[in-house]
Amino acid sequence: MSDRRCMMPLRDVKDHLKRKVNLIGIVVEFSIPRMSEGTEILVGNTSNMPFIVVVILVALLDLGVALGQNLSHVIGTCCMGLIERHKQDVYAVFNKSFSSFALFDGKCSSVFSPYQTSPAFCLLDSDKPFITSLRNWCLTFQLDPGISPYVVSLNDIKEREYVDLVCKVLGVCEVSSNEWVLFIWDGTDVPPLSFNTKLEEHNSTRLQIESVPLPTNVISNFPCVGTVLRVIADQAFGKLGYHFHSIGQWVRIRNVLFEVDSGLWKGFLTCASKVRLLSENDNSVAECKRNLTERLSRSGRVPMSSYHVSNFITVLTLTDYESTKFATLMDLLTFSKDKGRFKCIVRVVAICPSQVKDFWSPAGLSRIRVTLEDPTARIHALMCGEDAELFFGGYPSASVLAAKMNKLLGVPGNDDSTRNPPWIQCCLELHLPNEAGALGARHYHIRFTNLVL
Repeated sequence: MSDRRCMMPLRDVKDHLKRKVNLIGIVVEFSIPRMSEGTEILVGNTSNMPFIVVVILVALLDLGVALGQNLSHVIGTCCMGLIERHKQDVYAVFNKSFSSFALFDGKCSSVFSPYQTSPAFCLLDSDKPFITSLRNWCLTFQLDPGISPYVVSLNDIKEREYVDLVCKVLGVCEVSSNEWVLFIWDGTDVPPLSFNTKLEEHNSTRLQIESVPLPTNVISNFPCVGTVLRVIADQAFGKLGYHFHSIGQWVRIRNVLFEVDSGLWKGFLTCASKVRLLSENDNSVAECKRNLTERLSRSGRVPMSSYHVSNFITVLTLTDYESTKFATLMDLLTFSKDKGRFKCIVRVVAICPSQVKDFWSPAGLSRIRVTLEDPTARIHALMCGEDAELFFGGYPSASVLAAKMNKLLGVPGNDDSTRNPPWIQCCLELHLPNEAGALGARHYHIRFTNLVL
């Protein structure tokens, strides 16, 4: 097909192997720009109805592909793409020597200016009727996501398992040189993890996957219910933040690998990962929203894995707080005032000092730091003076105190090397020093809480 004015229907592409064709369609799925084995990046764009894959091979500095544009639909046109077959799939291969492409907003409009093109692309008048027709089709088009056993919620993820996620992308941040993190959320909680008692203490005291605290403007946009999961994109994905433009949009991410690091969940983008843009009316998105609404109505801000807990091993001594609704640790992190008091359900994942004999000084003074977590965040909190005395029920003997700490940390009574801290309720107070300008400067204290064992 040498005539630039003719567009080939996707259903006919399979019959034109080794030929150059012109294509136009709705982009429904794309790979995130990633360095290939050579000096090129590979971007896979899947147009459907029927199925065809367009592979674009270009130098990273020559073209910053922005397929994740925050648009309801994206219309893509590829001119002079070479049709190839790999295994069972048919591909249209973009070659910058003789091919060109353009991306258009799928919303109905009389404007035919693409939001991104390759250098050689030239819009023809004959292209406009095709674009108009697809824009009209977009008004009623909704891709059937089908039923896949690989689609799970964050509440059901497992370590070293590849899954597909329907989630909202809250942000993207460069955490080190050419290492980027996507922040995703679906309104559910990741499963609580057990800890290896033989690991060094710092493994359960890290507050986040990132080596440094996130900026205030990033944290403040996170929802206060449900886990905001970090998904890592290594250097192979280049400058992800400059290419990924689906911030604030619901997507389906395929082939995400999950691992555990220092007792914290994290995901990884792989060479097989792909992103499908979803509309707010997509059935899977509607289900996520409906589940969140039902969760908040039924249980408020209580962690999902604590629903079964009927009797906590701690009690609050503030009687006027019995009817107060629970808050999450993300509520504390995003609280805008200088002082506040909250009732939370958390797990104690670490204590410093680690030896009970060091809890009190010879003068009877105490300053104990505990690391608390819930599905939304981890924080360090202090117990000092009378608050520590109330929490532990006075000044118990070393053996009694050690037994209490083992219970609090979930240390088993047998030789099992894993511990699983129980959920507790506690009262947390926060205050910001006058000079505090970052979230990391916030101080948290456990108060009015008694450990009853």
